[in-house]
Amino acid sequence: MPLDKSTLFNLLKNFDEEATKKIILVAVGGTAMTLLDLKTSTIDIDFTLPHDHKPEFDRLCTEIPHGFKIDVWSDGSIFCTTLPDDYLNRSSNIKNFEKITLRALHPVDIVVTKIGRLDERDVQDIKECIKRCNIQKEEIKKRAASVIFVSKEEDYQYNLQWVIENLF
Repeated sequence: MPLDKSTLFNLLKNFDEEATKKIILVAVGGTAMTLLDLKTSTIDIDFTLPHDHKPEFDRLCTEIPHGFKIDVWSDGSIFCTTLPDDYLNRSSNIKNFEKITLRALHPVDIVVTKIGRLDERDVQDIKECIKRCNIQKEEIKKRAASVIFVSKEEDYQYNLQWVIENLF
């Protein structure tokens, strides 16, 4: 079931009502793109958050019935890619609930994290980010040079080169 921005806000409002600690959530991937109005909906919910906020968010995900697939990573890690420490400062503030602060990953960071997997949906999302946010290939190359790719580095470099050669 596709999830739009209002569905995400309602889910987080419910979580916020039960939260006992402050939480910063940074939406990544399609979730971030939905919150930044770069796409109308996402098929799942993905966040990265400071590691010390993760236990509280995990508790909320477990204790509050919601029926959604929610993936959560810590400290700028997304799938097999880890962003530099400035990912949080580069992210955009989307909405402040009482205890939950919702942010969205910077569009260039969305692109460099999607390069790691680079399936068909990722290619479409990257194209949309490049087009709608006027991202230049030099921005992508510079940011990609500062990420850590946990799997085979040569796979990430191959995908990066493919994006630069085929999407610009």
